[in-house]
Amino acid sequence: MANTNMDWHEWLCKQVVEADVDLLREMVATMAEMLMSAEVSAICGADYRERTDERVNSRNGSRHRPWDTRVGTIDLAIPKLREGSYFPSWLLEPRRRAEQALINVIADCYLAGVSTRRVDKLVKALGIEGISKSQVSRMAKSLDEMVEAFRNRPLTSGPYTYLWLDALTQKVREGGRVVNISCVVAIAVNSDGHREVLGCDFVTTEDGAGWTAFLRGLVARGLSGVRLVVSDAHSGLVDAVASCLPGAVWQRCRTHFARNLLCKVPKASQDLVATALRSIFAQPDAKSVYRQHAAVVEQLYAHFPEAAEMLDGARADILAFAACPKAHWRQIWSNNPLERLNREIRRRTEVVGIFPNRQAIVRLVGAVLSEQDDEWQVARRYMSLETLAKARINVIEGDVTDAEKEVRELVPAAV
Repeated sequence: MANTNMDWHEWLCKQVVEADVDLLREMVATMAEMLMSAEVSAICGADYRERTDERVNSRNGSRHRPWDTRVGTIDLAIPKLREGSYFPSWLLEPRRRAEQALINVIADCYLAGVSTRRVDKLVKALGIEGISKSQVSRMAKSLDEMVEAFRNRPLTSGPYTYLWLDALTQKVREGGRVVNISCVVAIAVNSDGHREVLGCDFVTTEDGAGWTAFLRGLVARGLSGVRLVVSDAHSGLVDAVASCLPGAVWQRCRTHFARNLLCKVPKASQDLVATALRSIFAQPDAKSVYRQHAAVVEQLYAHFPEAAEMLDGARADILAFAACPKAHWRQIWSNNPLERLNREIRRRTEVVGIFPNRQAIVRLVGAVLSEQDDEWQVARRYMSLETLAKARINVIEGDVTDAEKEVRELVPAAV
């Protein structure tokens, strides 16, 4: 019998002496091939070229397969058998040529907003031959399980005193054409004072039915204790909040309202009106907030009656925050966390442009939200536990009621 064994110590010393940039790659390839050879020998019942009565199968050459690893692309020689087939499932996955670590790297690049075309340049820099757009998309599917678990997890950190709702539009190919779908997102402040992404959903049209189904799903998962909901004035959304979250007060998003209000003012005067609007929210107490609102309405009636009517009619909607503790005012209307989160989502999705299917949107947006939620959980508290307890128990309704009465005295009867 021919001796096919080599002195591995001698071989390793030779490789170290003659080391070049491919040494680590060759060592990984050699180790993998040794392990495959040992497994095939066990299957055959004998080593390579060994003559024995216990042999049940024999080798039939090998087939080469590229294997993408962190040390570059390795050309693996996978043994073949005369009877049956052999595949090292412990090393490779069927129809997949990359190791799991590389898949995670590419998935993270996809999540970070790197386009599939640019990922090809990245993997070439790692010493890998290259990767196609379709391969990047398939590897990014490793995020699906994580995203699905995140979207359907039970909401056990309640009560959620403050809730923010918003939607953003994305383009997707469906039925041979490009259509818009709405991504609805909900975040809240949990009982520990941290911000938390409660969930997201993807609906064909942002209407009352979509919002109602989304909110009912959140309630079924454990959403409770909501005292204030902040959102834009979408009629379907407002109705859904009223039906699904009884007892919660609705606060119109200041950012969205300001955009709508300034549309009714000439461009030359928009800065002046925007400053006047900001002064309403910069007051020290609830009574001052309502007094300033009445004063700004009176001022606007002299020059911009249409804007004044809009501001006066939205008094209850935009000043609902005044019933909350003063410590929370800025977080509610000035530093809307959902607006910043939407910008981060758009930064990632704009790289893609048009998604190939709806699942691709779910994958990317869901992963971004999951990543942001993890960051919020280890960051400092968004609201203190003491003020949150006050918001749940002591609502200063008396001050608000008195302030609303004074509004009628400050605003002219014509208003």
